[in-house]
Amino acid sequence: MAKEGGYTIENVYQGGASTLDPNKSYSGDFLGYRTNAGSFGITTDPRTANQVKDTSLKLSSGVKQIELALVSPELFDSMPKQQLREIKQLSDLTGIDVSVHGPVIDTTGISQNGFSESSREAIERRITDVIERSREVKPDGSVPIVFHSAEGIQGSEWQTLGSVDRKTPREARRLIVVDRETGRTTALEKDTKYYPGGEEGGIRKDEMTPEDNLRIVNHTQWDNEITQIEFQRENAERIMKDIHPIFHDMYSKMNESRLTGKPFEYEMSPEEREKMKQIYSADEYLGEAEKKARSEFSKAYEIAKKDNDEGAQALLTNLSQNYSKILGIQKDGRMTVQSLDPKIRSEGLFVLSQGLKQLNPRMFVPIEEFAVEQSSKTFGNAAFNAFKKFGDVNKTPTIVIENPPAGFGLSTGEDLRNLVEASRNQFIKKAKEEGLSEKEAKGASEKLIGATWDVGHINMLKKQGFTDEDILKETEKIAPYLKHVHLSDNFGFEHTELPMGMGNVPMKEIMKKLGQKGFEAKKVIEAGQWWQHFQTNPVRETMEAFGSPIYSDGAGPYWNQNLGLQQGYFSGYGTMLPQVNYQTFGAGFSQLPRELGGDMSAGGGRFNQRGME
Repeated sequence: MAKEGGYTIENVYQGGASTLDPNKSYSGDFLGYRTNAGSFGITTDPRTANQVKDTSLKLSSGVKQIELALVSPELFDSMPKQQLREIKQLSDLTGIDVSVHGPVIDTTGISQNGFSESSREAIERRITDVIERSREVKPDGSVPIVFHSAEGIQGSEWQTLGSVDRKTPREARRLIVVDRETGRTTALEKDTKYYPGGEEGGIRKDEMTPEDNLRIVNHTQWDNEITQIEFQRENAERIMKDIHPIFHDMYSKMNESRLTGKPFEYEMSPEEREKMKQIYSADEYLGEAEKKARSEFSKAYEIAKKDNDEGAQALLTNLSQNYSKILGIQKDGRMTVQSLDPKIRSEGLFVLSQGLKQLNPRMFVPIEEFAVEQSSKTFGNAAFNAFKKFGDVNKTPTIVIENPPAGFGLSTGEDLRNLVEASRNQFIKKAKEEGLSEKEAKGASEKLIGATWDVGHINMLKKQGFTDEDILKETEKIAPYLKHVHLSDNFGFEHTELPMGMGNVPMKEIMKKLGQKGFEAKKVIEAGQWWQHFQTNPVRETMEAFGSPIYSDGAGPYWNQNLGLQQGYFSGYGTMLPQVNYQTFGAGFSQLPRELGGDMSAGGGRFNQRGME
């Protein structure tokens, strides 16, 4: 601070120097990123269904955005529909914008018992209902509705997070993988494998990453499945090897009788009946092998379709044709005597199992991939259902998917980016089926599905050893999809919610990465721990941290200077006129005589040309 005449200006006008240095903060830590107070919002109390009352209380803070915190499914259903209509009237009266934080529920269909498509569909109906009911607060516009990307799903732990341009994939420290058929999960970690046959007859040591172990798990699981087919087929072969061809021919004639309806007239001896029982036993083994082979073929083909693996699909198609040719199955699918022959069936199974062995379908995949696949159906379908019902893209609520606290499933910028893209693609698919053009469907999907970036949640990557630079890269990944921001500060370890500037979230750098979309987005303050422990409204602290202009024209002074301005040159007389003066002389000094500027009638005194009494 410059000095004049040997004294510091700051010492004379306490805090007055803040008007000369707008980046200096006298009331908390200024983040270095300035935004208007009008872009801030605040949440209602998530513990009450009386949202009208709490919205009215929150309005006293002067914010222009209120987010209804309907995070509990039970609370959401406890709120009468009239509440949303009253909040709409309150919004019209006060000029505030309203957004909704929908219930925090799983969107994948994964539970403790595994994955269920029926469970996912039930969740989809639930989210569709939330969208339709939430529209009550803004029927003539597009109300943003926040949903978590996933809930209660354990996420993988990462060694590296990968590049923004997707050219360098991320690497896992601990990979949570899921069986695509059952939804059951398991964890894969780094480990060391020891094998015989190393150099000079020694033991070979291999360091295995979680990704390596995933490949091994898939290969081993698939090999075990195909081995079961071969085991049953070989049992049948051992039985048939000891049976004379004459009994084999007899069995074929019996099958022909079954297919044609002609009676099979032959009286078997006890020895012949015993041999036929053996053939029946071989037939049972072949039947079990065929069931298993059909199941594994279907599984491989479904996985190939999901993964867009054209090579695997072509191999399976050729394999199916060869199998049908060996068994003599007709084009209409009808069985023949040839297709019922045990030896021919065994030959066909051998060709089928050997062909399936050439594949290595990804039966287990990272939980993030599976969750994106399932949740994108939920969000994409729900968004399209709402669009189809309301017709106008500008009057359909917007789904803004939020990253949960780091460590849970779908919590990184890459996960959220993948989910938003997949949800939009699902929307486009549904829209095109209903007759919309590719261009129309794409435009509507981008309007109705976007991202909420919770800066406190992503900061929790620090407990996994990541830095501010890593957090900024994740922010950069999601920036093009941003529509909404949640503000909460913490120290990177616990899911605490403090006003910004009170933890170590790199907010200035995050907002720069979010760019213009971040500047324009509504920034909703979530400060649960601040409310709980300090029981004051966090809006002022947030405005101080962001250095918001005090006046609506955007000019200084700023809220980060407000403590200094209370005693500063531009804020009035400050302590030069203490409260006792007003108590003595009245507000505006109205108790002073008129000749001194007050309102008191003239009496005897030195200025009224009368002698003093």
